[in-house]
Amino acid sequence: MGDRKANMRTLRSRAAVKAEVPITTDSVETATKSKITKPKVKAQGKMVSVTENVKVKKQSVKSKIKNELEIKSEPLCDDEKPTVADDYNLKSQKPQRKNSKSPRKRKLIENDAVKTEKVVKVESARESIQDIEDIWQPENWRVVLDNILKMRKMYVAPVDSLGCEECPEKDVKPEVFRYQTLISVMLSSQTRDEVTFAATQRLIEHGLTVDSILATPDEKIGELIYPAGFWKSKIRFIKNTTQILKDQYNGDIPRTFKELCKLPGVGPKMANIVMSVAWNDTVGIAVDTHVHRISNRLGWVPKPTKEPEETRKALEKWLPKVLWKDVSLDLVGFGQTICKPIKPKCADCLNNNLCPSSTCKGK
Repeated sequence: MGDRKANMRTLRSRAAVKAEVPITTDSVETATKSKITKPKVKAQGKMVSVTENVKVKKQSVKSKIKNELEIKSEPLCDDEKPTVADDYNLKSQKPQRKNSKSPRKRKLIENDAVKTEKVVKVESARESIQDIEDIWQPENWRVVLDNILKMRKMYVAPVDSLGCEECPEKDVKPEVFRYQTLISVMLSSQTRDEVTFAATQRLIEHGLTVDSILATPDEKIGELIYPAGFWKSKIRFIKNTTQILKDQYNGDIPRTFKELCKLPGVGPKMANIVMSVAWNDTVGIAVDTHVHRISNRLGWVPKPTKEPEETRKALEKWLPKVLWKDVSLDLVGFGQTICKPIKPKCADCLNNNLCPSSTCKGK
C-alpha cells in the first residue's frame, strides 16, 4: 500500500513538470539550434526561456561588434602609429594579386614599343625604296654603257697611255707621287693629253718636287710647260699652290675634296681626279668636255646642261657610285675615238639605234 502511494507521488511530480514546460516541436528545434539541452534557465529569480536567452546573446554580440568598430574608427594616437618594424612586416608580406599584374602590363607596353619601332623601320625602308624608284634614270643606259665598253676595247684612245694617271713617276715617295699627280692635273685643263704628258715629263726631268718648283723662276717654269693651254696663268697657279702645300700641308697635298678645291687653279673636276688617283678615294665623277658633251648627246641628263659642273651633279644623282671611277675614263676615251666634238662617227657606233642624237638611226 505504501509503495502504491509513492508511485502516485512520482507521477504527480512528473505531471507538474510537464505542465510548467510543455514539450513541443518548436521548443525542440530551438533547443537543437542553440545547442542547449536544458529547457529552462533561471536568472535573477525568474524563469527565462531558451529563445529569449539566444536573443540576449545576439544583442550582446552585436553591441560588442559595434563598440569594436567605433574603437577602430577613432584616430590613432602617437603610440599607435605604425613603426619601422610594422613597415618591415608589411614589406615582407607577399604582394597582393592586383599588384602581381603590373609586370605583365609593363611587358605588354614594352612589346608595343618594340612593335612600334619595327613598324617605323619598315615604313622608313619602304620610303627609301620608293625614293630609289622615284630617281630619274635614262632609258637603256646599261645597254648603252655596255656598248661603250665594247667600243673602248676596239679602239685605243690617247687617254689610255697619256692620261693623268700615266704622268707621275711610280718609284718615288708617296707625297712626291701625289704632288706630281696634282701638277699634271692642273696642266690638263683645256689641254690635250699629249701636250699635258709632255709638259709633265719636262718638269719631272727638271725636278718636280715642292722644294724644286719653289726654287725655280717663273720664266723657267713657263718654258717647261709651254704650250699648255693658258700656260701663263698656270705658272702663277702652280707657284702659289706649291707655296700653300709647303706652309700648310708639310709638302703634301690636301686629303679632302673640299680642301683641294680651295687651292689656286683647282676646280671640282681636278679635285675628283686627284682624289681618285693620288688618294685612291672616289668621291665624285670627273666631268670634262668629253663627258659633258656625250652625256647630253645620249640623254643621260634630265634636261640639257650648259656647264660640266651641272652635268656632274646630274650624273651623280642616278649613276651608281661603283661606276663613278671608271665611267669618266670610259667616256673620255669614247669621245676621243668615236663620239668626237665635230663629225662624230655615228655609223661606227654600236649605240646608233639607241642614241637620241645619232645621225644614222636605223642604218
